Amino acid sequence: MQHVYLVPGFFGFANLGQITYFGHVRGILAARLATHGIEARIHVVRAHPTASLPERAAQLAEAIAATAPRGASPLHLIGHSSGGLDARLLIAPGVSLPTRSKPEQLARRVRSVVTLVTPHRGTPLASFFATLRGQRLLQMLSLATIHLLRFGQLPIGVLLRVAGLAARLDEGVLNSELLDEVFGRLLEDFTVGRRRAVRALLRAVVRDQALLLQLAPEAMELFNASVAARPGVRCGSVVAQAARPSVRSRIAAGLDPAAQLSRAVYGGLYRLAAATPHRRAPRTNRAQARALQHAFGRVPDARANDGIVPTRSQVWGRIVHAARADHLDVLGHFDDPAREPRHVDWLATGSAFDRKRFEALWDDVARFVAG
Repeated sequence: MQHVYLVPGFFGFANLGQITYFGHVRGILAARLATHGIEARIHVVRAHPTASLPERAAQLAEAIAATAPRGASPLHLIGHSSGGLDARLLIAPGVSLPTRSKPEQLARRVRSVVTLVTPHRGTPLASFFATLRGQRLLQMLSLATIHLLRFGQLPIGVLLRVAGLAARLDEGVLNSELLDEVFGRLLEDFTVGRRRAVRALLRAVVRDQALLLQLAPEAMELFNASVAARPGVRCGSVVAQAARPSVRSRIAAGLDPAAQLSRAVYGGLYRLAAATPHRRAPRTNRAQARALQHAFGRVPDARANDGIVPTRSQVWGRIVHAARADHLDVLGHFDDPAREPRHVDWLATGSAFDRKRFEALWDDVARFVAG
């Protein structure tokens, strides 16, 4: 029996009532691993949404120690977004983490690490969300995402206000009264018990925001200079590039007002994530460049991103899969209402990610894990 650990990313909720972060991943990953001859037990790690990388890596170590404490059973780590950095830190030789678990002993059992759209070179969005106005907007966007994944859509009135806020992100002007109004409107639709759980999650974000500072591009330079790869561990990454907002993409969204407003929110996030100067675009080696060219027709420029993380920042080790997708598409949060459980799109990005592409991505991940 082998053990696979799914590590949530920045602001990742492992399970919030009927909303599961990896809800669409566990089944397909187990099935694909079985076709490659791997009998695996898949675990979802509960991590503090915005705590520091050492704290989150320690929580990963404790999760492993609690579920696969003994023996020589192989371990595989799959981290989405900043969860990939938690995995990298755990397997770093000689790492010191705030935990009673023994990271070095656990790390010796790790056979593979796959990172999904992880900001290995940071993301400009982290720098924005670390500001006072960015923190409040982050809570509102996170609550909107939770609401959307739970109920399948946002009220048009709320979407209109969120889109208006997103359109003014570049101006640095945010109306706090409007934010409070949107926040309250979104919470109304949850039950009293679920409302408490959501508020508790958001309070945890307010108390500890170390991760925001650590995901800034400048901070990640230090992380990469000090965190070494572990010999013998297969390291790979899934990278994504979403459609660049344009007049054509707005036309493609059609006359559906919800799609148009969702596209406006995405446009605001995309512009912030595209703020990496060309001279600071992460370099790629020849094999990585070939994989990117094969998937996208050319190596993405510094502005290309998935709505959250620059595409070039996501590259680490071997490129396991490259997709035209947004940050949450790779987890199954794309539009596919005919499936059960229903797949709900996070944002209308025009990237055309669908079930076929989702299955191809996770087949490649399973193949890499199986070696």
